[in-house]
Amino acid sequence: MHIDLEPYQEREGLRAPALHNSTVDSLGLRIIRGELRPGDVLTLEGIGASLGVSRTVAREAMRLLESLGLVISRRRVGIIVQPAEAWQVFDPRVIWWRLSSAGRDDQLRSLTELRIAVEPLAAASAARMAGASERRQLVEIADTMRALGEAGELQRFLEQDIAFHSLLLATSGNEMFAALTHVVTIVLKGRTELGMMPAHPVPEALDLHDAVAQAVANGDPVQAELAMRSLLTEVRSAMVQEAP
Repeated sequence: MHIDLEPYQEREGLRAPALHNSTVDSLGLRIIRGELRPGDVLTLEGIGASLGVSRTVAREAMRLLESLGLVISRRRVGIIVQPAEAWQVFDPRVIWWRLSSAGRDDQLRSLTELRIAVEPLAAASAARMAGASERRQLVEIADTMRALGEAGELQRFLEQDIAFHSLLLATSGNEMFAALTHVVTIVLKGRTELGMMPAHPVPEALDLHDAVAQAVANGDPVQAELAMRSLLTEVRSAMVQEAP
């Protein structure tokens, strides 16, 4: 499984060469999967030896992992693995590692519950705040999603689904909602790339995307909120059915 995290790394000033990224991914996954447990002490020498990387690469990897709350460096002690409570759970890389672990279902559940708490209100705000061009664009995206979904073109459908929800969050007029765009993007990508999407999106989901778009286009915040809540409730129900 792979997800392109470069846009988020650039935003946070954390771009790193491929070798650094592979080292970070390897260690991050080991921590999140519990192979490295809270309280375990790591050293740059030990990391370099186990992964076959230089001390410089190991140091840069630790710097990034520390910024994510997975480890902390203590003078004369070493690099200490941190418990889940310390992790930066909204960071795209942490989210993806959790989706790639045995805790995948719990991560998808918590992300979907976050979406249920935020996106209906964002849709209502978009119905009040969006400009004419954004309203038209939302309807066009929903129409494209229906065509792609019925054709079973899941990758292109995913791209439009991301565009749909990103536009809603961006036009809500709430910078806190807009800041969650990357979280919604990763949960949408994760559900597709982890094989949790049906070959053809269910008609109810397509209808509800249409309903959200039309409510926003019509400037109806009440219906926009209701339709988005129904859409995400359908997503949560589907996840419960798909979980082992």
